[in-house]
Amino acid sequence: MSLFENKKFVIGSFMKVSDPALVEVAAFAGFDFVIIDLEHGPNSIQTIQNHVRAAQAKNIVPVVRVPEINENMISKALDIGAAYVQVPQIETAADAKRVVKAAKFFPEGSRGVCRYVRAADYASMPKENYFGDANKNTGVIIHIEGNIAFNNIDEILKVEGVDVIFIGPYDMSQSCGVPGQVNHPIVISQMKGIVEKASRLGKVVGTFVESPESAKQWIDLGVKYISYAVDVGIFYDACKGIVEKMNAQSQDRITV
Repeated sequence: MSLFENKKFVIGSFMKVSDPALVEVAAFAGFDFVIIDLEHGPNSIQTIQNHVRAAQAKNIVPVVRVPEINENMISKALDIGAAYVQVPQIETAADAKRVVKAAKFFPEGSRGVCRYVRAADYASMPKENYFGDANKNTGVIIHIEGNIAFNNIDEILKVEGVDVIFIGPYDMSQSCGVPGQVNHPIVISQMKGIVEKASRLGKVVGTFVESPESAKQWIDLGVKYISYAVDVGIFYDACKGIVEKMNAQSQDRITV
């Protein structure tokens, strides 16, 4: 699946709920991708197979965020059909190279070789096609989330095989000593510095936002991969908005 072709930016959401119906809902709503989350929340490789199936059935790009730099987990995420693997807590160029190596077959990497997996249509796909095309059809997204990564960003940006540099504002805020203050000037300054350096090198940048206004701010700066909130947060905001509006319309809801 193509993610960025002919688009100024793409938008999707993190998925923590174990029911793949929300992936279908995201597709019907017009999102370009979903980030199926294995770092935070209750999901496992086994439960998210149906999330990937739902995404592919509804023509929305399935991205799987693994919990850490783990070759086996990266391989499993790609084996079940993830179009992109997203890896948190990248701090050095060596970390980034390790991710690329785990996500790609020879000659670009050393991903574990098996064609008896969903990504190869359970061995029904000719092995020449699968191994020949897999490196072109799967992508790598890495998280830049702290001061160590910020200080090493020049070397990280030189690593070949990384498709998206994703800036995690919440972890970045903690690393800057202002946990949770994602709009703090120190955090914004560091994020803008990464965007500027990456843009000069023609690298695609992504980040996490929680409002359309914040999304516009980063899109205007050239960020193309916009992760908009989380499934449970979007549902909460919608429910809260309904309750507040109905309470405002009916002041006599509570009676004595």
